[in-house]
Amino acid sequence: MTVLTLSDISKAFGVNVILEDINLTLQKGQRMGLVGVNGSGKSTLLKIICGEMQPDSGSISIMKGWQVGYLTQQADILSDSTCYQEMERAMEPVLRMEQKLHELEERMAQAHSDPDEFERVSRQYDSVLQRYEHAGGYEWRSRIRGVLSGLGFTQAQQEQPASLLSGGERTRLCLARMLLIAPDLLLLDEPTNHLDLEATAWLEDALKKYDGTVIVISHDRYFLDEVCDCMAELTGHHLKQYTGNYTEFARKRAADRERQEKEYELQQAEIARQRAIIARYRMYNREKSLRAAASREKALERMELVDRPTQEQTVHFRFTARRRTGEDVLMAEDLKKSFDGRTLFEHVSLHIRAGERVALIGPNGVGKSTLLKILVRELAPDAGWVRYGANLDLGYYDQHQSNLHMDKQVIDEIWDDYPYMEPDQVRGALALFLLTGDEVFQPISTLSGGERGRLALTKLMLRRDNFLIFDEPTNHLDMDSREVLEQALKDFTGTLLFVSHDRYFINRLATRVLELSAGGVTEYQGNYDDYVEKKRKLAQGEEEEQTQGRTRTEIYKEQRKQRMAQNELRQLKARVQDLEKQIAAKEQQVADIEARMGDPSVYQNPQSAAQINQDYAQAQRELEGLYDDWSALSEKLEGTEG
Repeated sequence: MTVLTLSDISKAFGVNVILEDINLTLQKGQRMGLVGVNGSGKSTLLKIICGEMQPDSGSISIMKGWQVGYLTQQADILSDSTCYQEMERAMEPVLRMEQKLHELEERMAQAHSDPDEFERVSRQYDSVLQRYEHAGGYEWRSRIRGVLSGLGFTQAQQEQPASLLSGGERTRLCLARMLLIAPDLLLLDEPTNHLDLEATAWLEDALKKYDGTVIVISHDRYFLDEVCDCMAELTGHHLKQYTGNYTEFARKRAADRERQEKEYELQQAEIARQRAIIARYRMYNREKSLRAAASREKALERMELVDRPTQEQTVHFRFTARRRTGEDVLMAEDLKKSFDGRTLFEHVSLHIRAGERVALIGPNGVGKSTLLKILVRELAPDAGWVRYGANLDLGYYDQHQSNLHMDKQVIDEIWDDYPYMEPDQVRGALALFLLTGDEVFQPISTLSGGERGRLALTKLMLRRDNFLIFDEPTNHLDMDSREVLEQALKDFTGTLLFVSHDRYFINRLATRVLELSAGGVTEYQGNYDDYVEKKRKLAQGEEEEQTQGRTRTEIYKEQRKQRMAQNELRQLKARVQDLEKQIAAKEQQVADIEARMGDPSVYQNPQSAAQINQDYAQAQRELEGLYDDWSALSEKLEGTEG
């Protein structure tokens, strides 16, 4: 079933064309990844779909009655309400239904003397109850807790005012709110920004189970592989759709470009051949040959030209080391760091050897960037030591580019560090990173985050160090640039240590993974997939170990505990069965009273009518109490049996 159709959508800002003749069809339940180089118009397209922005031409058709939700990269939660209260607002439709059910229950209790009114209110109650159950009304509180916990909010953070959160935390809170609202068409712009690896994995699982249709902009190729079943690429103002996840899209796109390049080259060769024949015919200057030349010219004019595949500009990385290090590159022992009395990490020891490519991972806030600053000696540890190996030339890429001088021009930032370079050499180096023309004379303070990142990488490349330490090097890089960087670092003959949230990047590069926690570092050989598999096996092994290696005393205690549990189980079952008998008897009593209430003669005596109403209300209350007791014991019984 088609739920979204875009027909010939175009958008320009002044003379700058962003989108041109965009066509898109999306089916119910599809999860589409939207990719393209930075500035290609991805966010603009999402804004047009959700109605935040109007196209210059074209039409949009969204399935009637569908709710569209759009999560931007900018957080809009600034209230003093707690995070949990903010999420309650997202559940307002369910809360209104819950309130309506309570009102209808009161009306039903008051309408027992009017069968017609009771029947009418009951039907209304059933209708609201059905919608309430469909909206997950019974579990909305646990849903809020589950989503907040899944996205990395601790219990304490859930109860603190949203206004105290950082920008990244507010963005995560907006994502949580959007997932709770659960619109039919969900539009996400870089949802994995500000998520650590654990929260990203949780989001992937949530989106794979999502009932609606999803369009997601992301540079996270691993995420797109896990979540998306179709892709669309914006390039040269146009959009092209593909089936499959990111890996399948990349393979099909490469095949398409190769095929189109061959078709273009073959056609250009044929055009050149025909023009040579036409020129030869004209040289003969005879009537017959001139007619043949004219005929071939008309055929060329009618020929449908194959467009040359557009090649987006991308950066060119090449890291070389001017000398070799010794076998031992870096050693650290028992490092500890605290801030404001809170220990960030301790007992951190590591040993990095020549030629290794080591990924450092861990949850947000555990101190990965702080550890890198200690290793490059920008920060001093509270305890422990760091030693470098022989012949070490260390280069450090800071994700915040704090080593750049904001008041300098781009070209001077390079020239001041490398005064021996000729102007053309400096401009050539900057051009490799797409810093060209008048951009090289801009103050660094006016550059975008991506441009500053590329400038910092330019400086690092020119240093020719043999040990490179990167803190989030793929931030602000588009997908093509990330792949170029990956290949350049794979070709690098030196040693790498890097922090990254890009699991695709880690998978391609890492020969070893270090997981940082508050209590130290755990080592895993291999890449990210190897790390995940080993973590899974370790968790499984811990479960198995719980049943092995126990003493006789432990076994006796376990058996005694099991006997006590079995006795408790039997007692619970007996109490549940007894309650079920009481409920059956009480339901019969209520039915008998309702039958008496249906007798008109009862209402001839006001005292008799009042008494029977009191009896009915009392029986209903007692029945409700029995239901509550039965429900609580049944839930406990299920938990004991499970």
